[in-house]
Amino acid sequence: MRTRLLPLLIVLMAAILLALGFPLAVSLAAAQQQKVVVDRIEDATRFAGLAQFVTERSPESGVQGERQKTLERDLRRYHEVYGIRAGVFYRDHDVMARSNDWNVPGQGEGREAFEDALYSHSNQDPEQIWPWQDRRLYVAAPVVRDGDVIAVVLTDSPTGKMRSEILRGWLLIAVGEAAAMFLAIGAALRLTGWVLRPVRELDATTHDIATGRLKSRVAVAGGPPELRRLARSFNEMADNVEDVLEQQRAFVADASHQLRNPLSALLLRIELLALELPEGNEEIASVRTEGKRLAQVLDDLLDLALAEHAGAEPALTDIGDLVAERVAAWGPLAEDKGVALRTEGLRAATAWADPVTLSSALDAVIDNALKFTPAGEQVTVTVAANGSTTTVEVADGGPGLTDEELNRIGDRFWRSNRHQNIKGSGLGLSITKALLTSCGGALSYAPNEPHGLKVTVTVPRTGPEA
Repeated sequence: MRTRLLPLLIVLMAAILLALGFPLAVSLAAAQQQKVVVDRIEDATRFAGLAQFVTERSPESGVQGERQKTLERDLRRYHEVYGIRAGVFYRDHDVMARSNDWNVPGQGEGREAFEDALYSHSNQDPEQIWPWQDRRLYVAAPVVRDGDVIAVVLTDSPTGKMRSEILRGWLLIAVGEAAAMFLAIGAALRLTGWVLRPVRELDATTHDIATGRLKSRVAVAGGPPELRRLARSFNEMADNVEDVLEQQRAFVADASHQLRNPLSALLLRIELLALELPEGNEEIASVRTEGKRLAQVLDDLLDLALAEHAGAEPALTDIGDLVAERVAAWGPLAEDKGVALRTEGLRAATAWADPVTLSSALDAVIDNALKFTPAGEQVTVTVAANGSTTTVEVADGGPGLTDEELNRIGDRFWRSNRHQNIKGSGLGLSITKALLTSCGGALSYAPNEPHGLKVTVTVPRTGPEA
């Protein structure tokens, strides 16, 4: 969930930063240009103030000639110091004074600025110049005398420095945006971690309960209030489920225990009755068989209840040694049935399990494999270590199960219709699964090629403290 939520938050924050940064960059460029324009307007106005006292176009001597020379000298000095061309032009474009040899442009922004100034419109808002545009900045100011515009002061400024300042400001904005983005990503990581931590704990606890660890609970700490309430509700639900299952287990155990004594008495009476009947009576033999079968079912129910209720005590166990011991114990029965029982894989493999519980589970699986394997076939027990788990694979040479039957194997009291003639109650693998779950293990089933069933016992290699 974090991999889906985090990109969404990052995209959203990036969009917000861009939405703030773009207008800021535009405003910075406009402010920088306006600053330059104001400076040019002040300069042009100052030159216009000087030019309004020059009335003759070609004075040969006197005060007018001195004023015109002074104006031309100031314009040339202005160009030398600032690199800005400036000139004062009459309405008909004749030159009154200029910094160097240049005239009013025939077209473009310079011409528009000159025309606006003729109508007393100061060109204070020229078109924005961006850093990638190598353009000139034209600013004009009218020369007014007696209410009439007699000439126009026109300045032609290079924009390289201004564009560099704009670019530098944009770079600072970009750095600030990048820093803000990194901070936002860090905040998003902390936020998603804070929000999703209860969800991860809830998911882990749900998995634990689904695999049989009913004592697992969600720690109600941290996260939004809604998720804390969800954690408390989940814990209440888990408590109720555990209580119901505990009552069910207690009922099964009590019922099995209470039925064993009457059944034992009944079987004893059947044996006494058999003594009064002719030897080999089929009816009494059938009653005796069914009674023993019922006693076996009650014993299995009691074992299942105890397996689901008892808590395992995991310890570091040598699985290879334990498997060799159980295979040796089942060897005589396999030999009597004409089935080859052998081991493969690792001889030394450790895992974290309850030795007694795992031994009982292995006994049930090996017993089940020998039960369905005909004479002349073999049962192979393979020990392997796979990363964080150790597996014991029991592959038999029996008839195997169909895909539909594989989905049902392990259900309580379920037996394949093709194997009803084989002794059993249908609870053996259910007991095995309960035993393995109590110590953190698992049980899985798969077809064994070319025929038969492959049962895999999986136990963790790390202890509970890990």
